[in-house]
Amino acid sequence: MSDSPRRFETTHWSLIIRAGDAQAPDAAAALATLCETYWYPVYAFVRRSGRSVEDAQDLTQAFFTKVLEKNYFKDARQDRGRFRSFLLASVRHFLSNQRDFDRAGKRGGGQVPLSLEFDDGERTYQIDPADDATPESVYERRWALAVLDAGMRRVSMKYEAEPRRRLFEHLKPFLTGADPQSYADLSTQLDMTEGALRVATHRLRQQFAASLREVIAETVETPDEISDELRHLMTVVSR
Repeated sequence: MSDSPRRFETTHWSLIIRAGDAQAPDAAAALATLCETYWYPVYAFVRRSGRSVEDAQDLTQAFFTKVLEKNYFKDARQDRGRFRSFLLASVRHFLSNQRDFDRAGKRGGGQVPLSLEFDDGERTYQIDPADDATPESVYERRWALAVLDAGMRRVSMKYEAEPRRRLFEHLKPFLTGADPQSYADLSTQLDMTEGALRVATHRLRQQFAASLREVIAETVETPDEISDELRHLMTVVSR
């Protein structure tokens, strides 16, 4: 997976529009970003649907082969709702039509020009709670975590240079709302005043929240849906 995904304008649905428009200058990059960001929720859905590791890898690869070769997302439209729902419906349709998989062939046949880290994905799948969750609920949770990860990567790009990188690595665990156990101890480690550390933590949380809204805005239609999707995301993660 790419550690530094390209940035795009964050008008609503913008990433989907770019990915679906072959004439757009950044169409290929937008399409690759969508695939690289959201392939694992697809893989987790396929695995939870009862497929073996090998079949889930082959099917996920075949699905994204079709996405890239046929520009599957060109059929996405704003009036069809959130991209999260569109992608799930697309995968369901793909799985129900075995001919798509047969035509795409096994992974050795159609190669996807993306880094789909299946070994890491399967390890993540194995440590997920082994409960009675449906494939849909597994997909929702992994989608939410993919959005959080995308938001985290965007913030991290602002802290690439030392000493900001060191500050980011120490404060990253607290972006979800928890406070450091001791601002005094951490400020000593970072050679900062406690007040400056509290300000830096607050600023980083604001940046993370803004990045999450950017990521979500690229896959929904209206401003109201950004807040709705963010609330849905936090509900899913907290389950």
